[in-house]
Amino acid sequence: MVEQKARAYKPIEGKMSEETRKHLKAAREEFHKSMEGILPPGFMEHRKQARREMLLAFRSILDASLERMDKEKK
Repeated sequence: MVEQKARAYKPIEGKMSEETRKHLKAAREEFHKSMEGILPPGFMEHRKQARREMLLAFRSILDASLERMDKEKK
């Protein structure tokens, strides 16, 4: 099962060369740099905080669902 999960996180491994992966990584990094130049200052930090808040909201939903399931068991 662990092996299956490891493959799930690397769907393109073995399907493209290491050189291609390096170029894709460099392109992604350059794209991020260019976006930082276009977007207003503070946007990336705000986006990071908004993502964190969304994840916390999902955690809250999961916690409430688990509590409700535990209460139903009793």
